[in-house]
Amino acid sequence: MTQTKTDHGDNTLLRIEGVTVRFGGIVALDGVSFEVRRGEICALIGPNGAGKSTLFNCLSRLYECNSGRIAFDGLPLSTMPRHRMAGIGIGRTFQNLALFRTMTVRENVLVGCHSQHHAGFLRNAFRLPGVARIEAQAQARADELLDFIGLRTEADRVVGDLPFGTQKRVELARALAASPKLLLLDEPACGLNHEELHGLGELIREIRDRLKVTVLLVEHHMGLVMGISDRVVALNFGKKIAEGTPAEVRAHPEVIRAYLGEAEEEAA
Repeated sequence: MTQTKTDHGDNTLLRIEGVTVRFGGIVALDGVSFEVRRGEICALIGPNGAGKSTLFNCLSRLYECNSGRIAFDGLPLSTMPRHRMAGIGIGRTFQNLALFRTMTVRENVLVGCHSQHHAGFLRNAFRLPGVARIEAQAQARADELLDFIGLRTEADRVVGDLPFGTQKRVELARALAASPKLLLLDEPACGLNHEELHGLGELIREIRDRLKVTVLLVEHHMGLVMGISDRVVALNFGKKIAEGTPAEVRAHPEVIRAYLGEAEEEAA
């Protein structure tokens, strides 16, 4: 089915308008609206249960909205099948790693490369024309990303044998393999040590600056959020309570009441 772009002439890559999601009597998202602009790093913050993961699952088409609208690059997501997300330019990592643990690092990244080619399985199964060319392109793309992420020396190791922080980088490389326009990072700092955390912040900036990928991340680590984000959106109990620069959101009274104030009081 042919999709018609509905947004014209602006710098908005992702537009979320009045999105509401209910699970029975529970309102997980209540009329949430905000935009993510091309080329920015935007963070989505809020206490546990604020609705961040629900929104990410709507963006991945894992959940349906009860009302409201989500448009990506001018196209309505509601008409897109779930398996088309990578194809239209949305990549994602998960809070709980979603890797093939018995496969090597390179093989995991190649899975992401092949997600660009919808007929890849049939082409390979029946050795249709173009298989060798597509495979060569995938191998080259995988090598490029392994170098970029710093995983070339681990390329032939089985993922399940690697430290947790390294596994998270593998998942990030796989998400980038399909050349997304928008990268959704679901708590990328979770489980990382201080050194790994510093490297993650630099890597996210490089993904935006060198690969020209827009980033939307859900994150609880406020040091990372405030250090790398161009803009921050705060949720609480399913509603947007603040939006602006990191400094503006950090100082917002409702954000402080929601949970930042507790952290600052403990540190005082």
